[in-house]
Amino acid sequence: MEQNSGKKSSAGQKILKCGVISWIVIIAVWALGAMSIKDEYFLPSPKQTLISIKLLIENGTLWADIAASAGRVIKGWLLAIVFAVPLGLLVGNFRVVRWLVEPILSFFRFVPAIALTTLFLMWFGVGEESKVALIFYASFFPMFVNTIAGVASTDKQLVEAASCMGAKKARVFFTVVVPSAVSNIYTGIRLGLSSAIICVIAAEMLVGSDGLGYLINSSKLYYKTSWAFAGIVTLAVIGFAADRLLQFIGRKKLSHFGVK
Repeated sequence: MEQNSGKKSSAGQKILKCGVISWIVIIAVWALGAMSIKDEYFLPSPKQTLISIKLLIENGTLWADIAASAGRVIKGWLLAIVFAVPLGLLVGNFRVVRWLVEPILSFFRFVPAIALTTLFLMWFGVGEESKVALIFYASFFPMFVNTIAGVASTDKQLVEAASCMGAKKARVFFTVVVPSAVSNIYTGIRLGLSSAIICVIAAEMLVGSDGLGYLINSSKLYYKTSWAFAGIVTLAVIGFAADRLLQFIGRKKLSHFGVK
């Protein structure tokens, strides 16, 4: 057991070192590119980007934009979880529901959220509702599809064994089907979060008056490319941290459901 844990630890350290080296290489290439181009408007250096981040933090702009974007993402993403997971379980498990719902949802699955921006603006206005609705739409389908896939991957022998032991359909559903689908549901939730973050930036760039998307888009008005890079770097760090947090929670709380 100690040897196995030692191997895992050394493997983890190697992965961490490789990740750090990769980032050092990326930053070095970025810095060299900025030095060779010598045009801050075209490509600001990492140092200039950090200075812009510091400035935006000090004047409160960055914190306000982070809070605005995060609030929209959380609202739309949580709403998508509430609707997509139960509906996916029903569609995956009950044939009648699948016949009724799946054709319609499968059709809309191929319509990107950004294509619905104009409609959502006309329906919900230019306020928070339209942005949250777009994020909900973008997050919904990764969760919905993965939940259905999780139900479909349920071991039929386990279902039959539970039925043979006298378990009713509802009991089989909650004790066999749902636990079997948890790993896929978790994957869908992670993918949904990625979609939500992508969508909020697009929505804020098109119709926002605050948020990281608005910060990135408005940088062109002031000829501040370093602001755009500051927003992009901040977005990447937040997205990475949020995904790692979900990964950590999954490993700690859902490992017995097959989540890795």
